Amino acid sequence: MDEHKPVLVDEVLAALAVRPAGRYIDATYGRGGHSERILAALGVDGRLIAIDRDIQAIEAGRARFASEPRVALVHGAYGEITALLRATDPPGTVYDGILIDCGVSSPQLDNAARGFSFQKDGPLDMRMDAQRGEPVSAWLARAPLEEMRDVIAALGQERFARRIAAAIERGRAQQPLTRTLQLANLISAAVPVREPGKHPATRSFQALRMHINDELGQLRAALAQAVPLLAPGGRLAVLSFHSLEDGVVRDFLRSRSSVDPALAKLPVIPASALPPLRLVGRKQRAGAAEVSANPRARSALLRVAERMPSVSA
Repeated sequence: MDEHKPVLVDEVLAALAVRPAGRYIDATYGRGGHSERILAALGVDGRLIAIDRDIQAIEAGRARFASEPRVALVHGAYGEITALLRATDPPGTVYDGILIDCGVSSPQLDNAARGFSFQKDGPLDMRMDAQRGEPVSAWLARAPLEEMRDVIAALGQERFARRIAAAIERGRAQQPLTRTLQLANLISAAVPVREPGKHPATRSFQALRMHINDELGQLRAALAQAVPLLAPGGRLAVLSFHSLEDGVVRDFLRSRSSVDPALAKLPVIPASALPPLRLVGRKQRAGAAEVSANPRARSALLRVAERMPSVSA
């Protein structure tokens, strides 16, 4: 159940350009696939901070790297990365690379008790951090129809969001929605069209998971905090898995790697107006061999940027 195949590992390592004595952050540890490869590229003076909001991931990491002095594992959401780093490093510490992997790990998806799966019955939870926030079942019990419709439409890109929200409203009036298969069956009955190879509840479950964990808000916060944490020449590598995430990453990196159009035509651009990042290469996808071995890599996108010297964030 703890098996998880990290995606684009070679590409991530190349993107981070790991230096043996460098300091790196894996802001989404998962089950440590990327962290393990970063560590393999580090020397004895290298350092890795691994962060995850899932306490089960952190506990697995502590067991895995119990005798590894170069690793510090920190429990918390990457949207609070600056505050979390206070537990490991003094203020003002900068890093040679930061990895953000927006994907959900296989142990989370495959463990029915976590409540992410629409194919296995379990409690309707979906929290990445079971110690904070409310489960999906509590939100669905109180959310107005319009709010449910808007979340499912926006975060799931689900065209039948109104039908689904109305079905949830009717269903909860009859009995509390507390189980994953209970909700999945309700959604399946409400969706009139089947997409080949896709469960009818896929988009709705994605939307509810993203909403209850504030995934896009966490991503925006982490990106903004990552820039000043990078040393000059340090790399930021971000893996996203669907268009909403990638849109946030793309727009952020473009904005932080471009001169303000109002100043771009000046003969000399003030140093304070120079962008703090430069884009590194184009977005990358998994190759056919990796997708064949790991179908969850099919939707992965990697974008990379580098911190410019002597430019404030």
